[in-house]
Amino acid sequence: MNRILAYRFSAFGDVAMTVPVFTEFLEQNPDVEIVMVSRKNFSDLFDGIPNLIFKGINVDDYKGISGMRRLANELTKEFNPAYIADLHDVIRAKILDRIFNRKGFKVFKINKGKEEKEELTDVWNLEKKQLKQTTERYADVFREMGFNVELSNQLRPKNIEKSGIGIAPFAQHKGKMLPLEKSFEVAKILSSKHKISFFGGGKNEVEILSNWQKEIPNSENLAGKLSLKQELEKIAELELMISMDSANMHLASLMGTRCVSIWGSTHPFAGFLGYGQSENDVVQIKDLTCRPCSVFGDKECYRGDWACLEEINIQQIINKI
Repeated sequence: MNRILAYRFSAFGDVAMTVPVFTEFLEQNPDVEIVMVSRKNFSDLFDGIPNLIFKGINVDDYKGISGMRRLANELTKEFNPAYIADLHDVIRAKILDRIFNRKGFKVFKINKGKEEKEELTDVWNLEKKQLKQTTERYADVFREMGFNVELSNQLRPKNIEKSGIGIAPFAQHKGKMLPLEKSFEVAKILSSKHKISFFGGGKNEVEILSNWQKEIPNSENLAGKLSLKQELEKIAELELMISMDSANMHLASLMGTRCVSIWGSTHPFAGFLGYGQSENDVVQIKDLTCRPCSVFGDKECYRGDWACLEEINIQQIINKI
């Protein structure tokens, strides 16, 4: 059996996007086994994928070049792979690539399309176009090895009975996050007809969502109460998820749950729309020529008014639902 050693250590949403690619690749190539090396706390994302071994590590245990050398030695000894797939291409991964090259392995790495993305996020570029999906970039790594893989881009519902709406109003960066008062209003309106479940993490988010639960009837705050496995199970039961361009959109994809996603300074053109999600379910201000100004939502607004988020009307979101 051909064994591929793959690695990607962050970010959570990007690691989650490897899951449907691995699933479909391994179904189409049953004589291949993948060892996925990533952070320990991501293990539940990879549960139940045939021919996939998840190797969870604590990245802080392998600092610097000597740490990466030790990790490469451990992985070589334990798994003896035929191929190496670098799905990250950051400094840590580049060091690993070089070590594996010196050991005689052929390393295949993701092409992130950095130059295309720089052009896409240039606020003066008025000819913006769709770039390759990140999931296709992952699949390209395996195609370069000589394997065939055709991605279906279809959701696979994990639950037949679905009910309720999940709302994940937070994102890591301001450029991705609808003003909270708008998300609150959306939740309030929807709660008259639907059971609402709030998702989030971290002390501040838990506190905010606890207050929302008190003020909004027919709602529950799940933030800080569930393990990743339990959170995935809950998302699988939902009829719909409402999320920013954030990890929760990708978790909805993994569970086959439809997601209405809200985009501010980022844009689906960069290739990060949740796997199998529909562009028809995207909420965004289309006629702002400065969008997207960022791939990750981590830049300050060059206009200073965050129009990409402030101008989103609550009714736009309700209409999608």
